[in-house]
Amino acid sequence: LTKFIMFSFWKYEYDLVVIGGGSGGLACSKEAAQLGQKVAVLDYVEPSVKGTKWGLGGTCVNVGCIPKKLMHQAALLGTAVKDAKKYGWQISEPVSHDWATMAEGVQNHVRSLNWGHRVQLQDKKVKYLNMKGSLVDEHTVKGLTKAGKEMILTAKNIVIATGGRPKYPTHVPGAMEHGITNVALECAGFLTGIGLDTTVMVRSIALRGFDQQMAGLVTDYMEAYGTKFAWKCVPRSVDKLSSGALQVTWMDTQTGKEQKDTYDSVLWAVGRAPETKALGLDKVGVQLNNETGKIVVGADESTSVPNIYAFGDISEGRPELTPTAIKAGKLLARRLAGQSAELMNYDNVPTTVFTPLEYGCVGLSEEEAERRHGTDAIEVYHAFYKPLEFTVAERDASQCYIKVVCERRGDQKILGLHFTGPNAGEVTQGFAMSFQCGATYSHLLQTVGIHPTCAEELIKLNITKRSGLDATVTGC
Repeated sequence: LTKFIMFSFWKYEYDLVVIGGGSGGLACSKEAAQLGQKVAVLDYVEPSVKGTKWGLGGTCVNVGCIPKKLMHQAALLGTAVKDAKKYGWQISEPVSHDWATMAEGVQNHVRSLNWGHRVQLQDKKVKYLNMKGSLVDEHTVKGLTKAGKEMILTAKNIVIATGGRPKYPTHVPGAMEHGITNVALECAGFLTGIGLDTTVMVRSIALRGFDQQMAGLVTDYMEAYGTKFAWKCVPRSVDKLSSGALQVTWMDTQTGKEQKDTYDSVLWAVGRAPETKALGLDKVGVQLNNETGKIVVGADESTSVPNIYAFGDISEGRPELTPTAIKAGKLLARRLAGQSAELMNYDNVPTTVFTPLEYGCVGLSEEEAERRHGTDAIEVYHAFYKPLEFTVAERDASQCYIKVVCERRGDQKILGLHFTGPNAGEVTQGFAMSFQCGATYSHLLQTVGIHPTCAEELIKLNITKRSGLDATVTGC
């Protein structure tokens, strides 16, 4: 009797296929390639409702953080020009802003980043495919070009990092036809700053999910800065008039009265929706959160289907922030390559809101600290301060504020740190590192300040909210 044994070795075309060429997907694919993996990344930008398209790099590079920060800078320079007169600069009036010049400069920089991403992928030998990717099974991805040509790719592991796109309030007549999308307060802030008449309509609260005392300071400053707010109002319709202007009708929920006004542009900033619909997730059994439409993931970014992973804005319960996605993507690549077991730590992720008065924070809001620990178990140190730059310029500093939320007992571990003022992102980034080292209130007091800076006000904090004492900083 002759016996036969057959061995079948199925070889996948790639070690890793990444769907999504945003910050996270690119970071994951490049890291995997550097670790010796054979990698392909698929990226395709579905045009917006208005037909807008962009290049490789995702939301942050093309229509998010980068252009936003540059336009915020344009607005800050406008304020600096006003301040400059008080500092002795002779500036002839009237000073005006040219949108086209700014837009061209911003778009040129964005294009250079698109090109840079393509070069990096090439250098690291990552196969870039300008295709729309969808799942066939747990090891197979179908790519579809704009012209309708299909390609099948097989991989040991598949990573989904498609992020999200802005939502439209489709129940509001005229919203999609006549509106565009962006981020709310940051966009309103820089539009006001370059001299445009801007109104923010707020249904309930500003900066949901952030510390609400800090959110109030941000919007108070914006109102003083010239941004108008329509609080507790709900849009009803948008109509285009024969003049080309847009007539917005809304309901004031406090008075119950309907109101109307005309505007040149209407921007919707009502949240983002995950890009999951065209991925074929249901076909392979990837579990979604029914409410949000996001992919349910484990601590290691695994989905409900073996060999399929997801991270970044597409995954449930993760901060929608570029640096978070980049870090999570790199760590995932290392784990999939067998180089590390380290998981992403999603606690104490710092962030900054680039409004006219910037707001940076890391850790828990005061409300969340109270919810988790109880009011009696936390101590809040705070101060109202005046940036030195504001003094000669005679600028109002009423909303420049610092708050550090600590455990009340023991070493007084810092739970949350909040800062409104100039360069809030730079200040917060530095202090964020201390959270990784278990920073306490006594660590703050032991730190020597850099004088004169806004950041040094953090290490001088000594007045608690509980004391009821005036928290205004005096002296230099």
